[in-house]
Amino acid sequence: MGKIEVMSENLANKIAAGEVVEKCMNVVKELVENSIDAKATEIKINLVDSGVKEITVIDDGVGMDKEDAVLAFSRHATSKIKSLEDLFYVDSLGFRGEALPSIAAVSLVDLKTCNGKTGTNVIIDGGEIKEVKSSDLKKGTRITVKNLFYNTPVRLKYLKNLYTELANICEYINKMALSFPNIRFNLTNNGKVLLNTDGSGNLLKVIGNVYGMELTKKMIEVNSSNDDYEISGYISYPDAAKTSKANINILVNGRVIKNTEINKIILEAYHMYIPDGKVPIIVLNINVDPILIDVNVHPTKMDIKFSKMDSLKELIFNSIKEKLESINLIKNMDTYDSKEIEYELDRNFESKKEELIKEETIISEPEYVTLDLETPVVKEEKEEYNTTIEEDNRIKKMYPVGVVDATYIIAENEDGMYLIDQHAAHERINYEMYLDKLSNHDNNSIDLLVPIKIELTNKEFIILKEHFNILTDMGFDIEEFGINTIIIRSHPYWLPANRADDCIRKIIDIIISCEDFNDEKFIDRVAAGVACKASVKAHDVLSQEEMIDLLEQLRNTKNPFACAHGRPTIISYSFYELEKMFKRIKDC
Repeated sequence: MGKIEVMSENLANKIAAGEVVEKCMNVVKELVENSIDAKATEIKINLVDSGVKEITVIDDGVGMDKEDAVLAFSRHATSKIKSLEDLFYVDSLGFRGEALPSIAAVSLVDLKTCNGKTGTNVIIDGGEIKEVKSSDLKKGTRITVKNLFYNTPVRLKYLKNLYTELANICEYINKMALSFPNIRFNLTNNGKVLLNTDGSGNLLKVIGNVYGMELTKKMIEVNSSNDDYEISGYISYPDAAKTSKANINILVNGRVIKNTEINKIILEAYHMYIPDGKVPIIVLNINVDPILIDVNVHPTKMDIKFSKMDSLKELIFNSIKEKLESINLIKNMDTYDSKEIEYELDRNFESKKEELIKEETIISEPEYVTLDLETPVVKEEKEEYNTTIEEDNRIKKMYPVGVVDATYIIAENEDGMYLIDQHAAHERINYEMYLDKLSNHDNNSIDLLVPIKIELTNKEFIILKEHFNILTDMGFDIEEFGINTIIIRSHPYWLPANRADDCIRKIIDIIISCEDFNDEKFIDRVAAGVACKASVKAHDVLSQEEMIDLLEQLRNTKNPFACAHGRPTIISYSFYELEKMFKRIKDC
């Protein structure tokens, strides 16, 4: 007798469950996706002990008849695809026919469903159908999953604690609510409501349900397309950035996905706007012909392969970059009311040009209001945005009136008061200047009266020697000088003479640590590194003339709102907010 035997269907389902169902969130995911595919307009997810003890999903979808209700728990039974050709044009969230039998194999399942005509109740224990009977359910489906992994104790042992399991479920349902704002989602745990959306189709309102209304005011709408892809959704202002990449919500034809390439291109678009380690809040829906994507990569269906990926990356990068470049990004410390505020201010300036400013600020929900310093208020419209920036559109002329701790310049104009980080501001100015010099290969150099000698470790010297050509292309005259030592006889003329040594060492450090010498990225790193070394530091004392010049140069940069490392350069306070803080006016 042979040794090879065909395993039982129940055993196969238990093995498959290891891939499809790893944690409580996977159960919720599969059941909710089935509800969406069933055209539900309302989905309720009720958990007991974070889903470990019980998960109930209730929807008002099309339901099933008795035959389909029983067949649904057979392996590879699906209504989503019929032939091989259908696999290349999947427009449903589920299609593999693995989820329900995998879930049923490792839990107790009670399914009640009705297609509007007949109601069916199917009870399953550990993958075995125990009872099939009539149900009094009027329409839709109600499925309860109890005691997950009760018959696979090894897998039960590796479930995380209740807080972690609940956090994973919340994250997923949040993403689904953002993906389908036209569906009402209600999530509870032990009777406590964790999420409740109204299904109105207003994505910004769902963002408010998930992230809170304060953050909703810091979201910017994006809409763009090319020949292959269409993107829509919201991106956050840089100062709303968080630390977790889970706040990047990427949806493809309504499907929640994870894609490192898309995450990377989004972070590249925010480069220079947010510090390293911070992540913007993104809700981006990508609409694409299903023929251009492959969702059959992994049983969880959260990994997708894209055709024409370069086209998608270019669209996302340009859309976000152009949007950020078109708006005012000064971090404002004002706290606005959702009422109309009208007030008068009487201020004297050095210029004596203006005596009275009357300003109206109106904020209405749920539209996000973008402040433009040329006009009191500009609302975000669903139209093609203008990426041309005139000189005074983003920051008006500021007049320095003092300094705090020889670090923060205090300035004012007719809009209010400003605090400017002198190092961050100078770094931004220098960064754009050095980037221009490096990009245009401006390698004119000046000779040093006393050459600069730099000692390295043997590993550093070997790496640097391999890339001597990079330094010579920049305008350096570099020579070996003994063991693991180099001397610099000349350097690019644009390096500051008083900080040339620090700047040169920084450039060498970047070359030694760099793995990718892609021109654009490498030049950007060098420009940012040198700008930081060459800029005035905190506690460096500046004269009034130097402060005036610094602020004027900052106004004329392409991105005056952040330094080369993404830290803010300016924080503003309106006169209204100042007077409110000092109780000179009453809150409206």
